[in-house]
Amino acid sequence: MLDLRIGAAAGRGLAAAAVLAAALLGAGVPAGGPAWAQSRAPETFADLAEKLSPAVVNISTSQTVDQPDREIPGIPPGTLPEDFRDLFRDFFERGFPQGPREVQSLGSGFVVSPEGFVVTNNHVIEDADEITVNFSDGKSLPAELIGNDPKTDIALLKVEPTAPLTFVEFGDSDAIRVGDWVLAIGNPFGLGGSVSAGIVSARNRDINAGPYDDFIQTDAAINRGNSGGPLFNMGGKVIGVNTAIISPTGGSVGIGFSVPSNIVANVVAQLREHGQTRRGWLGVHIQTVSDEIAEALGLESAKGALVSDVAPDGPAAAAGIKAGDVIVNFDGRDVTEMRSLPRMVADTPVGKSVRVVIFRDGKTQTVKVELGLLEEQADAAPGIVEPDEPAPATELAGVGLRLAPITDVARQQYGLPESVEGVLVAEVARDSEAARKGIAPGDVIIEVQQTPVATPADVADRVEDAKAAGRKSALFLIQTGADMPRFVPLAVGD
Repeated sequence: MLDLRIGAAAGRGLAAAAVLAAALLGAGVPAGGPAWAQSRAPETFADLAEKLSPAVVNISTSQTVDQPDREIPGIPPGTLPEDFRDLFRDFFERGFPQGPREVQSLGSGFVVSPEGFVVTNNHVIEDADEITVNFSDGKSLPAELIGNDPKTDIALLKVEPTAPLTFVEFGDSDAIRVGDWVLAIGNPFGLGGSVSAGIVSARNRDINAGPYDDFIQTDAAINRGNSGGPLFNMGGKVIGVNTAIISPTGGSVGIGFSVPSNIVANVVAQLREHGQTRRGWLGVHIQTVSDEIAEALGLESAKGALVSDVAPDGPAAAAGIKAGDVIVNFDGRDVTEMRSLPRMVADTPVGKSVRVVIFRDGKTQTVKVELGLLEEQADAAPGIVEPDEPAPATELAGVGLRLAPITDVARQQYGLPESVEGVLVAEVARDSEAARKGIAPGDVIIEVQQTPVATPADVADRVEDAKAAGRKSALFLIQTGADMPRFVPLAVGD
């Protein structure tokens, strides 16, 4: 179980729910009243647990790791003759054996097909030399890793059974609501076949675990060893894979997180077919649209995903999308916040032609993009050049910046790639808004108000244009070293 480290209440909660339901029914709540007033807590989860438990398995792994040679405590290296060190080391290492050792770990999983495909978390089986699947009837089978996806923490295993296995099916995680009952079955602390119940506490949680965070939060007891186990709805369908907890102690405090089944099912299908994921690729870097950025661009509200950089050979560039565009709709779905776009793109089939609505120059327009295949993109290393004389800096009045042209010495000093063009930030006023927003000497201003700049005078002209247009802020596109550029709004009004 991933422990993010950020009781008795469960029994009291069930009792309180039953008392509330009885009170409402006793008060004569009409048959056509709200659904929450008519629902009752399940009398028992026994039938559901009995039906589902045979499909839930324990995952055990083993891994051989090398132990580094330990130094003798309190004696710095090189301060004793080697024969004396050998004597002390022999004494010390009797209690601390050296060399390779075997490490074992336990997790959970569940069978998704009668022929033996098993789903679990990637972190349960990561770097394992051997993987064994243990069933509730006491049988064990060696497992082969078919494929894994670290970005969603999902892995697919395969065992070879002698007879068809009991399996479970995925449900629709988008259909669940906060407050719905859920059942977790797994292997907490190595205690196989443990069942816990709770409700959906929240949806769409972002816990900074990966680029596609969209977790279901539940108060069903989830502990170490539950990782990779299923979260069921009351229809017996898997609506999540238990993955992480928040706990100051390492045990359940009623805050657990599950990867939604609609994400898992898509990943599993790709791993089963290709042995790896095949995600759509748009070819942009994006950032959140803040209220200040929305005002600077003329957007009515802070929504969508702001394009901060476009891969020159990517699908977005081919479709004419530029840095400074705001993507507000993707393939018929509104982009209400920045973090929803990566999942939309990733879930879209490679090669599909989609309509993307962008906001540019005060109005929306639609472009058609044929998605590529997402692959790891390597960053270019900055070049090394001979230094020259630095250019004099020019003050940008009212913004707290002193600007200068980019020279060879600046590229060497700040690690600026040859491909970066713009205006160098030479100094930043200590108490300025620019300093508070992370702009520092060595940063490069690439654009102001979505217009490229090459000299300090260009920057000043664009700032004056923003003032003349009645803008309170101007939008600066800033690059730091070889990092991806980012948009920063800076106040320019009187």
